[in-house]
Amino acid sequence: MTLPKMALTDSATATADAVIIGFTRQGDGIALAEGAQDVAAAYDGDLLAALDAVGASGKAEEVVKLPAPKGLAAKVIVAVGLGDADAVTPEQVRRSSGAATRTLSGTKRALNTLGAIDLQAAAEGSALGAYVFTDYKSDKGDAPLGRVDVLSPADGAAKDHRATLKAATLIAEAVATARDFINTPPNDLYPASFADRAAALGRAAGLDVEVLDEKALKKAGFGGILGVGGGSARPPRLVRLSYRGPKARAKVALVGKGITFDTGGISIKPAAKMDEMTSDMSGAAAVVASVVLAAKLKYPLEVTATVPMAENMPGGGAYRPGDVLSMYGGKTVEVLNTDAEGRLILADAIVRASEDEPDYLIETSTLTGAQVVALGSRTAGVMGSDDFRDRVAELARAAGEGGWAMPLPEELRGDLDSRLADLANVTGHRWGGMLVAGHFLKEFVPDGLDWAHIDVAGPAFNGGSPWGYTSKGGTGVPVRTIAAVLADIAEAG
Repeated sequence: MTLPKMALTDSATATADAVIIGFTRQGDGIALAEGAQDVAAAYDGDLLAALDAVGASGKAEEVVKLPAPKGLAAKVIVAVGLGDADAVTPEQVRRSSGAATRTLSGTKRALNTLGAIDLQAAAEGSALGAYVFTDYKSDKGDAPLGRVDVLSPADGAAKDHRATLKAATLIAEAVATARDFINTPPNDLYPASFADRAAALGRAAGLDVEVLDEKALKKAGFGGILGVGGGSARPPRLVRLSYRGPKARAKVALVGKGITFDTGGISIKPAAKMDEMTSDMSGAAAVVASVVLAAKLKYPLEVTATVPMAENMPGGGAYRPGDVLSMYGGKTVEVLNTDAEGRLILADAIVRASEDEPDYLIETSTLTGAQVVALGSRTAGVMGSDDFRDRVAELARAAGEGGWAMPLPEELRGDLDSRLADLANVTGHRWGGMLVAGHFLKEFVPDGLDWAHIDVAGPAFNGGSPWGYTSKGGTGVPVRTIAAVLADIAEAG
């Protein structure tokens, strides 16, 4: 993990190598955002005129660099657009902060005045925008941004500001932890090594740790995990990380899909972009990072992450279309497509997690290509029990990760009926694929349990250019959503 150190400052003109200011579109021109006025006052001349002279428009995430004058204790002014002046949101502050720090590799110290608008958003965006993953590069390029001083809001609530910065920093670190897992190539991150790394993180955070190897999985009857992992020379694992907070108000189960690489098995995928299937463990990465975060933030909750890990390969021991798997808990599933493997390992994990009798269950996975078709690459689909589903989707949008509540239409459930088993793992058609997967998972959730399934097939991995605070590769979605949901449950129950 490579993130800058984060600190607070009360002065927009404090010593730094670069100072970040915001500006907006206003009418036919541009205007400085809150926090930039002291920088403008110290500028030799008219700062707005200088920005206008180089064609700055104020559009969201536009970055313009100006040499800093002698009146400022900085070498460069980094002006970043926030869009329309009357529509600046916390998420836009987060994205613009990230866009600015992405341009500051090689800089030792930056000062971000966007904290005056929204301290948490500016801190999260600054840290995540500066994230880099260079573990496998012999030439690591410029040193990453070393430190960011975030300008405090002008309300004088210093104690609250310190707490906000601490939370923002820990949340950013959790996202970066998930990104690191996702960005690690599958020859180094496979079920056993992933389990070891997750267990080490858990122990360091004071969590209870349990790891089941292939022998323990077979003894306990985890047929879904064993079926999917049978084709790989690297056998599967199930990891359990448990946090028990002080005066816990509720018990929350987290489940995340940990397919460390997905070839599709015997129902093999096309070669194009198969390399991106290294990200098929993004759900697992998110819940591992989230339960560690819960411990660091000392949420008054009990949180347990149940994480199935397998590699879906077409080896001699691979499961086949036509096989019937006996799942953990006793249900049977007819396999019609080995590329619908995530739901099989998740079903085992959901049943195991439900044995703890949680009040809420949150599961997340890169589950279906249909999610990307329906909602694109930045909006997760959220399914589950109606009220909790809507709550999670709303909090996902507020956190800036995007989430849209999706239905589970009754008529789709019958398409999972099997002639041999309790149900099949896919239907015989392509319609409503994301919703059908939600129906499959629902079959393993106990009646009456508030639950949500977050399909992040698109949002979990950025195969294009960096944008905002989102780097190329693993994004860490939906860590911030889970953090927001846990905080909401801790506060409101």
